[in-house]
Parts: sequence; C-alpha cells; structure tokens
Amino acid sequence: MASSSGNDDDLTIPRAAINKMIKETLPNVRVANDARELVVNCCTEFIHLISSEANEICNKSEKKTISPEHVIQALESLGFGSYITEVKEVLQECKTVALKRRKASSRLENLGIPEEELLRQQQELFAQVSE
Repeated sequence: MASSSGNDDDLTIPRAAINKMIKETLPNVRVANDARELVVNCCTEFIHLISSEANEICNKSEKKTISPEHVIQALESLGFGSYITEVKEVLQECKTVALKRRKASSRLENLGIPEEELLRQQQELFAQVSE
C-alpha cells in the first residue's frame, strides 16, 4: 500500500471475504496466493480512494456523515461512473433488506409478549420436541 502509516495493515478487507468472492467469480480457476494478496491490496486501496473522495465531498457540503450520495458522487468524480448503476442497485437491495429487518423487529414488538416470555415458550417447545 502507498500509505505512510503502519496502522493501515489493520485496515484491509478480510482475506476470507476476498477468497470467497474469487471462488464465486472464478470457480474453476486456481489463483496464486500472491495474486490473492494483490487483489486484497487493490480492493483496500480502492475503498480508501473512494472513502477519501466521499469524505471531501461530504465536508464541502458541510455534512458530518458520508451518505450514499457522497459515495456515488465520489465514484463519478474519480472516473468510475460506469459503476454507478450497479452501486445504486446494491444500495436499493440494502435498503430493502434493512426495511424487512425493521418490519420483522416491529412485528415481534407488536405481539405484546415480553421477550423473556417468548424465550421461555421457545425453550418449552424445544423441550417438547426432544422428548
């Protein structure tokens, strides 16, 4: 990496995640360990680049939190405009998943039964099944 800080070694994508992506993308191809390491470093540098640009855009708009729109603007300003359509699709998927989680959580809260009681009932059902 082109960073001067020794701390940046802690700021990398988990290798297991990269290995999984490589395996899913290229299931019948063997990839050397040094090539995998290079992919990890490239991904990390890409994220740093986009994050830094998004942070600058965020600061210029006098905001304190980087939003998805800042990231999209960063992609555009850095010449990665061709990624924006896919990024917007992924953003929409993330919003849909988050909404479903919130609905599921509120459904549980709307039951009117305390969590402790639900847990007790669940344990009772497990006990009945194991008998």
